[in-house]
Amino acid sequence: MAELTFAQSERRNFLVPGLIALAILAIGLGIFAWLNPHRVPEITVTHTNTLPTHTVFKTDTKLVGAQDQAQDDFYVLATVRINDRLKFPLTINEITGTVTGPDDTVVDTTAIGKNDIPNLYITFPALKPLGGPPLLPDTTIESGAQAEGMVLLHFPITQADWDQRKSANITFTFYHQNPVTVTIPKS
Repeated sequence: MAELTFAQSERRNFLVPGLIALAILAIGLGIFAWLNPHRVPEITVTHTNTLPTHTVFKTDTKLVGAQDQAQDDFYVLATVRINDRLKFPLTINEITGTVTGPDDTVVDTTAIGKNDIPNLYITFPALKPLGGPPLLPDTTIESGAQAEGMVLLHFPITQADWDQRKSANITFTFYHQNPVTVTIPKS
């Protein structure tokens, strides 16, 4: 029977192979970034129109002290251009807007949909000349192409709140792509 030995072979230092593996990984990531520099679509707000409204709802009651109800609304019509510089088509899932007021209050809204825009133009005729062809959810932008259209947002704020805002943003949520937020410029 052979004698048992507890001798171990010399231990290898894995520092050099580890550094080589990290260098290869870094080179691979660099090549990927060079070949695919645009990982998000390019979105810009090219033009913005606004319309503040003040609606008074008359009361027909004969109760003593009953007053008419009033409501302030603010409509933002932002013309947006989306350039799809990715290697696959983009489809818009949802469009939302956010306004942060001077006191850090945040007001969120969803863009007004295709079926509601004509009724809104009837209710507020001053909106129609400010608008254009809408950019709507479920719009598909092919790879290398661009889409441009109006995003109509309704905020329950006043003109003064809009003028004193800290920020205003539009967020585009896409199917199969991360959301992209673009700032509505103060102008």
